[in-house]
Amino acid sequence: MTAADPQFLDVGAGPDLRRIAFRRRDGRGPTVVWLGGFRSDMLATKAAALDGRAERNGRAFVRFDYSGHGESGGRFEDGTISRWTQDALAVLDAQVADAPILVGSSMGGWIALLVARERARRGLPPPAGLVLIAPAVDFTERLMWEHFPEPVREEIREKGVFLRPSAYGDPYPITRGLIEDGRNNLLFGAPILPGCPVHVLQGMQDPDVPWRHAMKLLEHLPGDEAVITLIKDGDHRLSRDEDVARLISAVEAIA
Repeated sequence: MTAADPQFLDVGAGPDLRRIAFRRRDGRGPTVVWLGGFRSDMLATKAAALDGRAERNGRAFVRFDYSGHGESGGRFEDGTISRWTQDALAVLDAQVADAPILVGSSMGGWIALLVARERARRGLPPPAGLVLIAPAVDFTERLMWEHFPEPVREEIREKGVFLRPSAYGDPYPITRGLIEDGRNNLLFGAPILPGCPVHVLQGMQDPDVPWRHAMKLLEHLPGDEAVITLIKDGDHRLSRDEDVARLISAVEAIA
């Protein structure tokens, strides 16, 4: 299946203006919205699989690329958690009229929770549900800064960027702006109240977001509407056929 050409949405103003690429599939709701991970894009395996399922089932589905990712404009190095959350909110405001199901992968899991919090602040209905895949909540602080050796921290402080080696391709630029802005968006340390059911899918062989990090998230979600599925042999991406099947089942169990 070949993806249709993207549409574009302008977000921000002045020097912060950027074009956000998105694809929307009309259908019945609640609309499923894909929130990708750090340096990922909306054409990746899990997003494409959800789109294919939506096409077959007549389901409304929206996916997009954050600024500096995929087909969107802007430089990745200018990105921050606040900026990418703003991108997500802008797409939701423009393209989703109902209470969505937010599907967040890795960094997208953190952003999904921030989007749910912002919707509550605006007096909007909560999401219909959240499905979070290896959610990297607070990752800039808990999974990066706290584990960086002092020479790396010094490089970020002095030079403004550290090129972090990646198992998935080119090194990732980790900027001072990303780290500092991340501290304004930390969620751990207080109850997280998304106002809807949450299903976490987490691989126990994940080297990037350890499964205990996902358990820490669960501890911050009060009430009985949060569940976690631990996949003993699962990696970070959870893109195998059986992993994608679990993802689709988790989404369809919400509505």
